[in-house]
Amino acid sequence: MDYKAFFWDMFLWTQGVNDAARQLGMQNADFWKWVADSAGAICKKYEDNHLAVKQMAMMVEWLEEVYEKQRQAG
Repeated sequence: MDYKAFFWDMFLWTQGVNDAARQLGMQNADFWKWVADSAGAICKKYEDNHLAVKQMAMMVEWLEEVYEKQRQAG
């Protein structure tokens, strides 16, 4: 696996998450659909490499934690 390319894609993905959160809001089902679809696309791009799958799972879990903290605070 090309780790440099993968981690660059991770950087780009986080930028996409920020854009989607700004445009849609984390409370919007379309935001979570985007997260799931884009995370799946990255896993597929890297042929479900174990690192890619684990990284995407961790990132989605992190987003869920951010959402829960925002929900509890608001």
